[in-house]
Amino acid sequence: MTESEEHHRLVVAGTGIAGLTAAIYAGRSNNDPLVLEGDEPGGQLTLTSEVENYPGFPEGISGPDLINEMKAQAEQFGAELRHGIVERVDDGERPFRVELSNGDTLTCDAFIAASGASARTLGIPGEDDLMGYGVSTCATCDGAFFRGEDMLVVGGGDAACEEAHFLTKFADTVYLAHRREKFRAEDYWIEKVQKKVDEGEIEILRNTELLEIHGSAEAGVDHVTLARNDAGYPSENLDSPGTERVEMDVGAVFVAIGHTPNTGYLADTGVELDETGYIQTQGGKGGNQTATGVPGLFGAGDVVDYHYQQAVTAAGMGCKAAIDADGYLEDLADAEASAESEAQAEADD
Repeated sequence: MTESEEHHRLVVAGTGIAGLTAAIYAGRSNNDPLVLEGDEPGGQLTLTSEVENYPGFPEGISGPDLINEMKAQAEQFGAELRHGIVERVDDGERPFRVELSNGDTLTCDAFIAASGASARTLGIPGEDDLMGYGVSTCATCDGAFFRGEDMLVVGGGDAACEEAHFLTKFADTVYLAHRREKFRAEDYWIEKVQKKVDEGEIEILRNTELLEIHGSAEAGVDHVTLARNDAGYPSENLDSPGTERVEMDVGAVFVAIGHTPNTGYLADTGVELDETGYIQTQGGKGGNQTATGVPGLFGAGDVVDYHYQQAVTAAGMGCKAAIDADGYLEDLADAEASAESEAQAEADD
């Protein structure tokens, strides 16, 4: 570590529910955490207009309000919140070196990765231009804005089925498009969707892909272009005689094709990631459940949890990570004190 480098006892990457919970607990443990906001401050919860399932808020609370309250709580206990995007963590030396996208370098004794996961998009014409203007990756955030409209949900997993089911509260008809014949979702969600199909509220479009979204920021989504092929994956066979292009009038499009964990900055470390980039932690029933293969580096929230991805489970993991990090830091301090004592004893001899 050079004299110009800024050192912190603990750095937390991410200001979503997991990161802020970790900051609250770490602050109360006198670990003076530096919390880096990243390029999605507040995480995905800031896209949610109303959170009704977070304990303690019987009337609900908006996602941004919940995040802001947690930020204030973390700062009250000594956490420092700062904008900063982590580009790389160097675990080849101690303390850790944390390189930011603006060129700054920090060092820290312990690091909590709570940088969340970002919703995947299709990369088709009209998607970026109309994101927030009728195109969304969060039905619970935006579904109510399109009450009475026909809506299209894209995807074939649990998330897509859940979003389609949820949107029946507001939509005239919900169309659920999946590029294959068979859905990947659990039987529970397939059965719930089928019930809505039987009731005429959802229509399933199998072997169908969305090719383009039409509309404007002023008027929103007007219609979409779809491709169908009984063999599935029609976008790969657009010139096939068996592929049909269809124009469909819808007022909103919800993309529900999964998430990508924001863990690229850990690629060169000893932290084990699964095939899709999620952090592999120790787990189990005892302490250090959030520990990774690198001592002093912990994971919490949606960078670890690809299944539940709920605010309350992220909070629980953030709490665990802070407690695990505190134990590591205490052991580190004890080891340093012991080494200093031994060195002093040798010097006295």
